[in-house]
Amino acid sequence: MGDYQRDGFMIVRDLLPPARLAAAREETAAICRGARGRVEGMVAAPPGGGDEGVLAPYLCVHFPHKLSPLILDIARDARAIRVLTGLIGPNVKMMQSMLFMKAAGKPGQAWHQDESHIPTRDRSLTAIWIALDDATLSNGCLWVLPGSHRAGVLHPVRDHDDPSFDATPEAYGFDDGGAVPVELPAGGAVVFNGYLLHRSLPNRSRRGMRRALVYHYMSAESLLPWFPPGPGETMATTDHRDVVLVAGLDPHAAKGTLDVQRPWLRRERSRVPRTDPAARFVG
Repeated sequence: MGDYQRDGFMIVRDLLPPARLAAAREETAAICRGARGRVEGMVAAPPGGGDEGVLAPYLCVHFPHKLSPLILDIARDARAIRVLTGLIGPNVKMMQSMLFMKAAGKPGQAWHQDESHIPTRDRSLTAIWIALDDATLSNGCLWVLPGSHRAGVLHPVRDHDDPSFDATPEAYGFDDGGAVPVELPAGGAVVFNGYLLHRSLPNRSRRGMRRALVYHYMSAESLLPWFPPGPGETMATTDHRDVVLVAGLDPHAAKGTLDVQRPWLRRERSRVPRTDPAARFVG
């Protein structure tokens, strides 16, 4: 774990064995065909046609684990849980999944820190980014800025008009000269800290997808102030409860859990109003 503490990320090769990797790819196409249920903003593809054509119009689906038992099951993968409990502690919960398609020509995502979008009071936010296709320089693999998590500083963000990236605001105010690409074979994963600065570039390959499955986790011992406080709450006590316990115990289990988030499609350039709660669910 030493490299993770120093750099803010680590590589887990072959997280998904071949059979599960193939099933995850098939599930991606099933979701985009509408076979698993409604995704807000998505028009289900007509029957027939190859997977690549079905996936190509879309960039990212948020909360696919709400539709797919397989994607929910991968969130609890035994190898992933061993890594997570080693980094976070014995009690771990998951609050978000994302499914990226990123066909040829699709944009990347500008520099950002996941903790800016998903606030954890104890800084335990941890992402697992799983490559469903080989992630390469040409098709828009992840880039990271090693060590950028250590100061525990959330950089300011601003809107941008760079067509190389989707509409997610970009972080600024730092030197990105030490950034490195994280190329991964299909089935491999990168695990990274919520404060780590990272981005991805467009898929500049002539054809083909750069699919990825991403999960966000945190300590189940910490509260998750993802939304403003509700009635009778303060910022010190508010706790988003649409979560899945993936390891250990939930000390806050007496509160119960909720099922309030619904799968939705991230747009490439249209901006979500800052007053819309859905604007919080990026990363």
